[in-house]
Amino acid sequence: MRIYILIGIGLLISVYLSAQDMSSASEELEIGIIEHLDSYLPDDIRLISENGDTVMTGQLFGKPIVLNLVYFRCPGICTPLMDGLANVIQKSGLIIGKDYQVMTVSFNPREGSHLAKQKKNNYLKITGLEEAKEGWIFYTTDSTNISRLTQSVGFKYKQTGNDYLHTGTLIFLAGDGKITRYLNGVRFLPFEFKMAVIETSKGQSGPTINKVLQYCYSYDPEGQGYVLNITRVTGVIITFILLIFFASLLIWSIRKKRSK
Repeated sequence: MRIYILIGIGLLISVYLSAQDMSSASEELEIGIIEHLDSYLPDDIRLISENGDTVMTGQLFGKPIVLNLVYFRCPGICTPLMDGLANVIQKSGLIIGKDYQVMTVSFNPREGSHLAKQKKNNYLKITGLEEAKEGWIFYTTDSTNISRLTQSVGFKYKQTGNDYLHTGTLIFLAGDGKITRYLNGVRFLPFEFKMAVIETSKGQSGPTINKVLQYCYSYDPEGQGYVLNITRVTGVIITFILLIFFASLLIWSIRKKRSK
């Protein structure tokens, strides 16, 4: 009986360490998203619009905000991400500029408002929505404000030469700047997007399975995507099986003792 207890204690320690590993995986993340749900975006981050106007983030609060972090000369996932955003804007059933607003911000400090203007014009043609002219604004800024913005929302990226390694996500902010939700990837379901905006308008934050995905998957810089981390997943499965085995032995031992 004692040996079963010792085995059980060992397994519980293993589960605890696995949980700690999952938590530290997020904290040590180099590329990806660390969710800052219920935190607030600072209201004094300086941005420059595609028209060259300087604004502070606090001036943009009011309607729900969909924050989209990209860089305009990105050769990777930025274009599919923005295409996915443009598509869901058309299909969500909500009115951009009225029900919510979109902020696309370049995290490349070398990009300016002229490039932002070109990119906006491209996506105005794609959406074909007149409302997007006022509801979807493209911004640039300097390295200091980029750092403050990306850190405040948990957006982790890495520069490699003139390009950047990063993931794709939409970050939802309530009217007071509270971070309420993250939708990760480059394609978004209209219903999911709509519900995120509606709940954000009420100040309701919603969890995602992002942390689990970060634990089970590792970012592949070359492929610019996530790949399954076999070692971690196998470790979790083995631990789970051993826990079931230990529980079965314990139950069997108790029943055998009672039958005597």
